[in-house]
Amino acid sequence: MSTRLIRSLHNLKPRHQGAIVTMGNFDGVHLGHQQLLATAIALAKQHAVPSLVVTFEPHPFEFFKQANLTIPRLTRLREKFCAMAKMGVDNVLILPFNHKVASLSASDFIKQYLWAALKPVYMVIGDDFHFGRERQGDYALLKTMGVQLGFGVDAISTVKVRGERVSSTRVRQALKAGDHLLAKALLGHPYTMMGRIRQGDQRGRQWGFPTANIDLHRSLTPVKGVYHVYVHGIASKPLPGVANVGVRPTVDGTRTLLEVHLHDFNQEIYGRYVSIEFCEKWRDEVQFSNVVLLKQQIAADVLASRQYFHLDGAK
Repeated sequence: MSTRLIRSLHNLKPRHQGAIVTMGNFDGVHLGHQQLLATAIALAKQHAVPSLVVTFEPHPFEFFKQANLTIPRLTRLREKFCAMAKMGVDNVLILPFNHKVASLSASDFIKQYLWAALKPVYMVIGDDFHFGRERQGDYALLKTMGVQLGFGVDAISTVKVRGERVSSTRVRQALKAGDHLLAKALLGHPYTMMGRIRQGDQRGRQWGFPTANIDLHRSLTPVKGVYHVYVHGIASKPLPGVANVGVRPTVDGTRTLLEVHLHDFNQEIYGRYVSIEFCEKWRDEVQFSNVVLLKQQIAADVLASRQYFHLDGAK
């Protein structure tokens, strides 16, 4: 059975109620999130009811910061949903995070959104999760109100890696520092971004280094610079390449783009939906004084990437 995406309470059906429910932002769907989801799925099977994940769009920090946003998301909604579906969640409910939700007291949120709408059999959350106006709600309040309203509540303990709690913030910090081994340890897999390949300005092709241009649909990214990558979703096995995530300042770029040059590959792939696996950071994005210097650096980046992947022809 495939995972259902339920956009807002208006699309909630009676068959979605009476589930084992978990709730959170799930940005990155890291090891802590994965343990929470696995617990909910196991309880759902035990009780012979569906599992249901409640998450929010936009992410609360996007709602509150808006134009002044400084925190990049690890996963867009589609990426987050795909990760949950891969784990075997039955239903994912998207609650629009707006002024109404942000202003609700924690107890009103439980009564109006969790109990009245979802009628959960059981809820399981992270032991550090907070919700409601000014983050008033926590596990203790949910547990108390669960007793009053008639549903069970449990919390999973903190998941640690290298002696510290796994969190979305820690994943962002690892990626910003270029520590992809730590990011992989926190996520349980290499960091990836998904998107559709679109037609670009053909500048790379004119210079001898054709690139696949991937729509990111995000204003901020947790990775910036030049990376050794694998591209999934084009061939039967991942294809190695070198990627640039940035604004391309040398050619007067203004918005963040993801461009990937695939080694030893020259096929038409416009429209393909792909996943980019970030293996290791090679360098920061740099503004060059002229295009000649930029082309020389691109050639050096491609050679370094071929050496990284031990490809024939790399010296």
